[in-house]
Amino acid sequence: MSETLTITTPDGDFSAYVARPEADKAPAILVIQEIFGVNKVMRDICDGLAAQGYVAVCPDLFWRIEPGIDITDQSEAEWKRAFELFNAFDVDTGVNDIAATIAAIRAMPGVEGKVGAVGYCLGGLLAFLTATRTDADAAVSYYGVGIEKHVGEAEKLNHPLLMHIAEKDQFVPPEAQQVILQALKDHPQIEIHTYPGRDHAFAREGGAHYDTGDAAKANALSLAFFKKALG
Repeated sequence: MSETLTITTPDGDFSAYVARPEADKAPAILVIQEIFGVNKVMRDICDGLAAQGYVAVCPDLFWRIEPGIDITDQSEAEWKRAFELFNAFDVDTGVNDIAATIAAIRAMPGVEGKVGAVGYCLGGLLAFLTATRTDADAAVSYYGVGIEKHVGEAEKLNHPLLMHIAEKDQFVPPEAQQVILQALKDHPQIEIHTYPGRDHAFAREGGAHYDTGDAAKANALSLAFFKKALG
């Protein structure tokens, strides 16, 4: 069952896609978009999490640029638009919008207990920053781009964080991965899994670099992580 949630901020309102489980009350997971907006890939992730027993919420984080972005990774024109949106996006403001979404989720009817977050690509960076800057109870980052610039924020981490890193990620070069691993591998709240031979977005179903086996492995690890962290 899906619905729309409206989040109110001092700068205006924006919307989020919501998928609900069969249970009347459940913990929640905030799903943080890639650079393609709240598209079918993100909605399907929400629906899958709802089937696992979570209230899943995916906010429209590009609303300040253009509300309602819903594009794919299947054409050159869409990729061009996606990178335009990525370059226009303000990460710090985006994290503030995520914090506002978490507050709205906690107040939703049917949400009981903890609120986690999972993000992909741009959302992978935002999931890391959600873990360090908000009151989210747990977070999962898939192939986050730009995390190496923010590793110092891990000292603020009070809740568990799971990270999936593609070793052949074209957007996270080896030197960036080395910075991330060296800074975070011994952090008591952080669990990191790396995927040899995998490129960026290996878990994006239908994408050019999708890998069935490693996507299934990463997703199983994420579900086990959330079950432990959120109940």
